[in-house]
Amino acid sequence: MFPLGVTKDPTAVEVEVQNAYCAMFPHGDKLFVPQVFGWANECFTGQYANYQAVDAKYHDFEHTLQGTLCMVRLLHGRQQAAADPPLNGKLFQLGLVAILFHDTGYLKEKGDVEGTGAKYTVTHVVRSTEFAAQFLKTKGFRAEDIQSIQNMILCTGVNASLNLIPFQSELEKIMGYALGTADLLGQMAAEDYVDKLPVLYSEFAEAAHHQREKTNIVGMFSSADDLMRKTPVFWEKYVQPKLSREFGGLYRYLNQPFPFGPNFYLQRIEANMNQLQCLLDGSTPPAK
Repeated sequence: MFPLGVTKDPTAVEVEVQNAYCAMFPHGDKLFVPQVFGWANECFTGQYANYQAVDAKYHDFEHTLQGTLCMVRLLHGRQQAAADPPLNGKLFQLGLVAILFHDTGYLKEKGDVEGTGAKYTVTHVVRSTEFAAQFLKTKGFRAEDIQSIQNMILCTGVNASLNLIPFQSELEKIMGYALGTADLLGQMAAEDYVDKLPVLYSEFAEAAHHQREKTNIVGMFSSADDLMRKTPVFWEKYVQPKLSREFGGLYRYLNQPFPFGPNFYLQRIEANMNQLQCLLDGSTPPAK
């Protein structure tokens, strides 16, 4: 069974990711994982260039760590299942950078004092690709590798047209789909997901205040209660089909054992949906 509370401790997440990386690629660069975690920590804590520490309350650094841990677990499971095409160390590294930087679009520059980074909800995916490119150029990344990372980040857009993303290889596409899968599963399986839904609504409300058009997700909810009531439907009608169809069912590599064992992430999400429904109904939720 996967522990989830570990995402409150960046060091613990880094250790698990490093262990998985070394198990998957025993001859890989042992310094890469701590290096890229250091980069992400630098960016999210306001130690990079002219950027402030992240101040979005839902899309914080723990949110990024939730997705990162889920993605690495999924990729490790995929390798253990001997799936084709086999993943190589280079794409794993690029994918790790992509998931760690996929929400840097919420970061504000130091002169940006109005509201929180949540105001960039609608544009945060594109802003994340731009931030990643800017940062990675300073680290000497090649143009094609930066493009690969940007393509993966684009998979996290709620309404992303995946068929329009210019993937450079089948493996790159798989990594992008793994990132999109983990971004959804990681947050929705969190032990405090239900408790943080009002916080998510507050981000949507701030974003709606800062944009003219209300035709996207930030304008879909009239209140925190409205968002909470619509979340089970969001899981059933949007997330599950997206995981199975658009993202190719990669979540199955989290089954333990593969292919027919239980999927702890899906179990946790179902438990969260049950807890949420009981909260909405005023009944007593089952023990976790």
